[in-house]
Amino acid sequence: MMTDAPEVPVIAVDGPSGVGKGTLARALVQRLHWHYLESGALYRALGLLAERRGVALDDARGLAQLAAGLELLFADGAVWLDGEELGDSIRTEAAGRRASQIAPLPAVRAALLRWQRRCARPPGLVADGRDMGSVVFPSAACKIFLTASAEARAMRRFKQLREKGFNVNIARLLRDIRERDWRDSKRSVSPLKRAGDAFELDTTGLSADEVMAVVFKRVEQTWPLLKRG
Repeated sequence: MMTDAPEVPVIAVDGPSGVGKGTLARALVQRLHWHYLESGALYRALGLLAERRGVALDDARGLAQLAAGLELLFADGAVWLDGEELGDSIRTEAAGRRASQIAPLPAVRAALLRWQRRCARPPGLVADGRDMGSVVFPSAACKIFLTASAEARAMRRFKQLREKGFNVNIARLLRDIRERDWRDSKRSVSPLKRAGDAFELDTTGLSADEVMAVVFKRVEQTWPLLKRG
């Protein structure tokens, strides 16, 4: 059985869509100068690649082969696939639905599990997703689980997409969030759940700066020698 790499410091940031995982994780990366893994982007990029290569989203074997050779890079706040910056092409609701469709496939998750664990490199890794602390890096010394009400998450997503020029409907966003929560919690492989030793934080009424302040206190308690940037 493959295990994660406990000798490399890992901060696992988990939670459902729209709770602020990415904002928090990128702020931690900027402050600590560690490597970054955005698990959700893996599945979104794989779904995009499958569409481009003509691989059906229910073709577990074909998707696993694509996943095994995925050339994805996180750099300077951007996601690069085969040397192409993906930009907002993986931030659409359609990209999210593709990711949600392929995420439950065991062969896909196994291929991407190996990919993700290779991201744990010195000096450390900040990994955000839905099963970073429970499955991918169960030995991570610092595990954060963010929550927020579905209504707050839908409004955040609405504002984010509107700022990027997308035409979106708040009622549909709320419905999609609730449906995805249900699928993520009920899937047989790596369901969305808080790791038993994770620190849980409800972000509903908190700003990004307030969330960062609370979490970094937790990080400093885990590794007292870390200095603020």
